[in-house]
Amino acid sequence: MLQQEIKFLSGVGPKKAELLNKELQIYTFQDLLYYFPYKYIDRSKLYTISELNTELPYIQVRGKIVGFQTIGGGNKKRLVASFADETGKMELIWFKGLSYIQKSLELNHEYIVFGKPGNFGGKFSIIHPEIESVIKNENTIQTSLQAHYNTSEKLKNSFLTSRAISKLMNNLMVSLIGKINETLPDYLIKKYKLCSLGEALFNIHFPQSADLLKKATYRLKFEELFYLQLSILQKKSIRIHKSNGLIFSKVGEYLNQFYKNNLPFELTEAQKRVIKEIRKDFGSGKQMNRLLQGDVGSGKTLVALMSMLIALDNGYQSCIMAPTEILANQHYDTIKEFMKELSVKVSLLTGSTKTKVRKEIHKDLIDGDLQILIGTHALIEDAVKFKNLGFVVIDEQHKFGVAQRAKLWKKNHNPPHILVMTATPIPRTLAMTIYGDLDVSVIDELPPGRKPIQTIHLFDSKRLRMFGFLRQQIEEGRQVYIVYPLIKESEKIDYKDLEDGYESISRAFPPPKYAVSIVHGQMKPEEKDAAMKLFVRGQTHIMVATTVIEVGVNVSNASVMVIESAERFGLSQLHQLRGRVGRGADQSYCILMSSFKLSNEARKRIDIMTKTNDGFEIADADLKLRGPGDIEGTQQSGVTFDLKISNLAHDGQLIQYVRNVAEEILDNDPTLERSENSILMKHLKMMSNKKVDFSVIS
Repeated sequence: MLQQEIKFLSGVGPKKAELLNKELQIYTFQDLLYYFPYKYIDRSKLYTISELNTELPYIQVRGKIVGFQTIGGGNKKRLVASFADETGKMELIWFKGLSYIQKSLELNHEYIVFGKPGNFGGKFSIIHPEIESVIKNENTIQTSLQAHYNTSEKLKNSFLTSRAISKLMNNLMVSLIGKINETLPDYLIKKYKLCSLGEALFNIHFPQSADLLKKATYRLKFEELFYLQLSILQKKSIRIHKSNGLIFSKVGEYLNQFYKNNLPFELTEAQKRVIKEIRKDFGSGKQMNRLLQGDVGSGKTLVALMSMLIALDNGYQSCIMAPTEILANQHYDTIKEFMKELSVKVSLLTGSTKTKVRKEIHKDLIDGDLQILIGTHALIEDAVKFKNLGFVVIDEQHKFGVAQRAKLWKKNHNPPHILVMTATPIPRTLAMTIYGDLDVSVIDELPPGRKPIQTIHLFDSKRLRMFGFLRQQIEEGRQVYIVYPLIKESEKIDYKDLEDGYESISRAFPPPKYAVSIVHGQMKPEEKDAAMKLFVRGQTHIMVATTVIEVGVNVSNASVMVIESAERFGLSQLHQLRGRVGRGADQSYCILMSSFKLSNEARKRIDIMTKTNDGFEIADADLKLRGPGDIEGTQQSGVTFDLKISNLAHDGQLIQYVRNVAEEILDNDPTLERSENSILMKHLKMMSNKKVDFSVIS
């Protein structure tokens, strides 16, 4: 019954069904049943007309319509009903559907009206009230907590208001009472004191009390998040049990020599902990699938390199795939520098690599002479074949699609160990969902000697003060980034643009005393590369850029990051940009420039940035401000956030709780073959048929 098309529900029909399909993606009875309210209004209190005042948010009054009047003409035409109770009179006003409304309402019939009270022409009034007969239809479900549903202008214009959706829900629920099958095993319902699915769905739409609404919400959130975690953990369990991993059993000459002679500084405790976690995976006989999170400059690349040396000690090749040529080049330069005392062959493969060099790389890879390959998407080309690829590092993995990443693990008969790195800290609740199939390691310390970056917010009126500070920093031998959100001026958006900014910066910092370079995404790769190199070598003092420098420019002498129109950027992007400075021992600064016109959200973002450098705190705030669907990476990762009632930003404790419940079940029954778990298996199959894919790395 739940799979029936929505047009067959009483009160819908083909025209309304088409609108529900397009506007709300409601195609079946089940889609409507799981279209949950976004708020509830207590309808238990009745006011008299004499008690009304315009300060009240919503009111309901019981009385009779004692007269109708049509006023005005054309677009200003309105229907006014005089509505009376024993204490006085008020007006009900409609601007749309006038003839339909007048036909459907009767004079001197008793109604309850509900809406926002206003004062129109010196009289209390409600514009477009909700109105229902006091004589109740026996098929109408009674509730004092009225559900409100999100709707759209198109739906409202066709009289599919929140109230109308509630009436359709009423028709559906009346036909379903006693017919809703349970979706959780009986032992789970009893153990965790959950109400039945039928009770939960009834009370989420027509709550009989605040307590029953709370129980219904908990049951539905529990189920939604439980199946999400069960799906993720079962895929992880299957991978662990089915795919044998390469065993790296020894630590040999490469790692030992590097550790004794080449390590540039003492590892932090966090780095040591992560390397131990990776070594344990390498020796387990199971394929490693690990996410390494760490703020910009926390030393992830060094951890990845030391892991590659363990692979080399065991006779296996490694590769690093980065999303941009800039970042790939940076990794190549860093690793070549680290490896200069060791006889390890390292190569770089990008879209810019010349054909002759490319052919040499292909040959050396197959022969096994090339031990570490660093590159961009070029690594996943079919022509790139390894002799024995054992370890793959993906940097800033959310920049790659699932299919692109999957090509790398197919470069060996046995799947290589995978380390996914990100400098975008991910809130724990999101990591458990997007990356639930991966084990998570965190580097939560910066290398010794690094000073926290000072973040300052200035309005545009303080620009001359900012220029003075930049001159002072440059005179002290430092370099500066200035980042703009746009390349050219926009008529639609009032934000600072790079072209205009470059001209004004060049005037404020004229040659020959100052040198300014410019970098943006529309430049040719060789032009961009040349400008970057000038800045890296210290030949330019200021780099004016767009967000192309968000990832992959590492200049330890750069001590100031100026972000123009900072209100334009999201929190994680602001944090990434700030991470371009503070990479040396000098005190570094991030200056957020903005106009006076700031939305509440922009103000909150800027406030958070000036208060903390903690990437995880920023990521949590970002999740709460934007919601999971907007967080960078969720689209590319292949994750579908089709959550109907849960909220990853606010239900963190429940996510952890249901994950523990799912883990306990899978520990006792990894394949869900026991009879009491047959309902779980059935539900997971239904989820996979709908292509709800919460497993990322596969």
